[in-house]
Amino acid sequence: MVQLLLQRGPITATEIGAELGLSAAGVRRHLEALIETGEARSARAASWQHKGRGRPAKQFQLTAAGRSRLGHSYDDLAGAAMRQLREVGGEAAIVEFARRRVQTIVADIDPAAHDSAEEVEQTADAIADAFTSAGFAATTRPVGNGVQICQHHCPVSHVASEFPELCEAETQAFAELLGTHVQRLATIANGDCACTTHVPLVPPAALHQEAT
Repeated sequence: MVQLLLQRGPITATEIGAELGLSAAGVRRHLEALIETGEARSARAASWQHKGRGRPAKQFQLTAAGRSRLGHSYDDLAGAAMRQLREVGGEAAIVEFARRRVQTIVADIDPAAHDSAEEVEQTADAIADAFTSAGFAATTRPVGNGVQICQHHCPVSHVASEFPELCEAETQAFAELLGTHVQRLATIANGDCACTTHVPLVPPAALHQEAT
């Protein structure tokens, strides 16, 4: 269930039961245990996610404590190495290291044509797949006139909290590959439940024309 909450959260109890083949009572028992230990939390679905009448269903997702069960290997060593790199090469060395790291992850992805919403969406999916292969459990989801790239796990979050250049390099790489301005809405390094990046599928000029 922890793995499912990581990869699919926020997710409803009904969806959890269907995915894992558990009864409603079984799902509730496991969720209550995770919530009691502070490893999961619940919230009502956002209005744009809710369909039909009645109150939106509760959705569940891991907390930072829940994600910590998955481990963060070599955090201390990586942090020490980054600090040493900064002492030797300054901030420019950290920025360059962060840029090269993310380029390694997305090396096989071709840039999208910025005037093709379909290509942008396909490239966002490719980015999510590449980051999942790198241990980030990434997915995409449609939101309004765009999509969001959600990284539900970050194997370097403890280091990124000290070196935000790692997150900034990811955002820059996303923008370059997608050919559009993207906005980082949340990061695990800052205590959020996922790293969320919004990718518009409609060019800003087109939105302005629609508004006028």
